[in-house]
Amino acid sequence: MESSFSYKQTVPSEWVDYNGHMNDAEYNRAFSLATDAFIDHIGLDAKGREQYQYTIFTLETHTCYLKEMHEGKEFEVVARVFDYDAKRIHLFLTMYNADGEVVSTLEEMLMGMDQDEGRPAPFPDLVAEKVEAEYKVNAGEDTPKQVGRTIGIRRK
Repeated sequence: MESSFSYKQTVPSEWVDYNGHMNDAEYNRAFSLATDAFIDHIGLDAKGREQYQYTIFTLETHTCYLKEMHEGKEFEVVARVFDYDAKRIHLFLTMYNADGEVVSTLEEMLMGMDQDEGRPAPFPDLVAEKVEAEYKVNAGEDTPKQVGRTIGIRRK
């Protein structure tokens, strides 16, 4: 997956659980930190939020855990704008280990919010342009198999 955005970190000891690998909540913390960094990347860092009186809320997430991560191991999260409209971003994040293997994915729906009105609103123009540019980076690529998954027990 190509991306102009990347978030890198190492698994801290406090993220490791009694099974000896990164706890499920910590995968979500890592994705949340990466999402915050992505939001900064598209122009809604602290300065942008203040300038536009605009922010992003998370509406829904879905995490898939594919491989274990252990203490001290490096990982990278890349983001793909899977879809978007005037005020929403369907974002797909992929976490890779140092060997380039996919270890986890997170699919989420984000909503742009006017802070003065306290309600959804279209992205500021410069942010909208950045979102569109991020979408175009991966437009036309195959859909990752984790996109759009539902939870359920398949019966035969």
